Amino acid sequence: MAGSYQYDEGGNMALYFVITVLALVLTPLTLSSIPAHNSTTHSKPAPCDCEPCSSQRSRMRPSRFRLPAKKTSFIIVGWSVFALACWKAAGAKLDGKLYDPFEILGIVPGLSEKEIKSHYKKLSKLYHPDKVRVTANETIEMIQDRFVGITKAYKSLVDPVIRENWERYGNPDGRQELSMGIALPAWLVAGHNNIYVLGAYALLIGGLLPMLVGRWWFGNRQKTKDGVNTRSAAVFFKSLAEDSSEADIVRILAAAYAFEPSAVSKESANEAESRVKDAVGPSAWAAIVGSDPRQRRAAVLLYAYLLRLDVSKELVKGEFLACTGNRSSTNSLPEQTALILQTPMLLNALLVISQARNWLTPTLAIMRIHAFLLQALPPSPAPPRPLAQLPSIKLDEASPYDTNYEQYAQALKENGDSRVADVEKALGRWGRVEIVDASFRVIGERIITPSSIVYLVVKLRVVSPISSTPTKQEELEPDQLKRLARAAEEREQVFLNSKRDMEDMRAGQVISGGAHAPFWPGTRKPSWWIVLADDKSNRVVVPPLKVTDVPFRQTGDSADFRSYKIQFQAPNTPGTLTWRVYVVSDSFVCEEAHQDITMKIDNVSALTEEEQGQDDEISDPEEDTIAGQMAMMRGGNVKKIVEEESDDESSTDDDESDDDSSDSDSD
Repeated sequence: MAGSYQYDEGGNMALYFVITVLALVLTPLTLSSIPAHNSTTHSKPAPCDCEPCSSQRSRMRPSRFRLPAKKTSFIIVGWSVFALACWKAAGAKLDGKLYDPFEILGIVPGLSEKEIKSHYKKLSKLYHPDKVRVTANETIEMIQDRFVGITKAYKSLVDPVIRENWERYGNPDGRQELSMGIALPAWLVAGHNNIYVLGAYALLIGGLLPMLVGRWWFGNRQKTKDGVNTRSAAVFFKSLAEDSSEADIVRILAAAYAFEPSAVSKESANEAESRVKDAVGPSAWAAIVGSDPRQRRAAVLLYAYLLRLDVSKELVKGEFLACTGNRSSTNSLPEQTALILQTPMLLNALLVISQARNWLTPTLAIMRIHAFLLQALPPSPAPPRPLAQLPSIKLDEASPYDTNYEQYAQALKENGDSRVADVEKALGRWGRVEIVDASFRVIGERIITPSSIVYLVVKLRVVSPISSTPTKQEELEPDQLKRLARAAEEREQVFLNSKRDMEDMRAGQVISGGAHAPFWPGTRKPSWWIVLADDKSNRVVVPPLKVTDVPFRQTGDSADFRSYKIQFQAPNTPGTLTWRVYVVSDSFVCEEAHQDITMKIDNVSALTEEEQGQDDEISDPEEDTIAGQMAMMRGGNVKKIVEEESDDESSTDDDESDDDSSDSDSD
């Protein structure tokens, strides 16, 4: 196919191509580098402001929000080139006006040759160089050029063939084939530069592009959808058992780090390992570590963090890339910090495996180990020491299994301990969850029938361990109490019919900001898992729900809560099932709640006749309809039509019978 190519000699069109490509690349790259700030409409207290938490945030703030040098340089250089290209494109002059003889002469297409000649004579009298005087605004050259353009346009239109081509096709040569303008500078398509351009294309298409596709392809094959290495997932599948405890989960984590890239090095840590071994115990340590050097080093770093041992002088502080939370950003961090920040991702992948098998014990252990890591406390077999979560309280100062924070704070206050101020600050926003109510609901039904869609509705609030008197509510009249009850029921119905699994926050409710975590390298928002489980069979009934923003108790009445729901399908047989609802914290050790709950599944016959009739009216189609015929083909039930005899038909039958009787008599 013939074609006419118009090359952009000045490279002005190429600037628009460069601007577009830079905008598509730099905009998402820059937006992904901006730290996320969560904003909510309700009141949100600041994170824990005790002295250890404040010091930890100050130490981690530079590294948490520091962009890599290469990425920062690329963004700065890219936007600089973008600004330069925009400035050059704005000042460029584009001569893209098409030649139009009709416009030059000031006439419209369709005029005859005589009319064109007459119009040209008028223009000649006005714009001939001998008729126009030179002024300050028009030079003799400008006057001559204008008249030459008029004459050229006139000559192109007095020819009948050329005039017809102009009128029909807009071109003196008639119909044209494809005409394209290429947004490339002339030097890029020049003949003497062909060897260099082809070489660049060969390098790009034959080298760089396959390399990028290969890295993407093999990188995806080496990772699961949860972001962990496939060999780490294989370790999870092989090592996780139905009775795995918190200590087993930490051991499995250490084994998985041998396959995670850029997590730990292969250097030995004999002196640090001996310290960790003495703290854990020789027999327990022998069951934890393996033969792989990276696994041993990961176990040393992990248990040194949980035991709060300072091993910075004994281990080399390498710089590694670590995943920081849910966002796909990386920072250059010390080795132990990178390992600790990677544990939530590995635990989430391990939790998916446990949920797929519906194992209750390992599921709860994985959920609880989040809190042990956040608070830097060693899990079992050593007895947990929850009091060591308080600010500046060491492990050897806390009694095992003691959770009486109020009594401990009072003892510090009586002894004149300077740490009591920070302890009270931390306990003021502690995450002790309380189950206000847990029930099963079915939309539009008063009972639960087999295979119906059921909602587990759990109402939660957070209570501080320090005793505080809730705000007293005014005594209400019975009518006011009824109105409030109806309003609460309507609000719950709206929540059940919505697609959200968390009820909207109400006015005046207060939630916690960042959790108290003086050892965690960063800030974490408290969260809880709601688990519906069958303790007798050690099974999880439905997939757990992770919730956040549980409000603090303020009034203490029955309406001071926030509702959460889990949707599932009831069993297909009637019966009574006794289950248990767990609410497990991911931020505070030994801070969880549970409540037994019973679900009674009744047969459909338990419904009233009116409730059953509403369904029967539309259950069976009539036999003379298309739906009825299709139901009969499938072997289903249909409504039969009872044909009633009309008066005309009955009278005819009577007449016929009378005639027959008279004939017989005559015979």
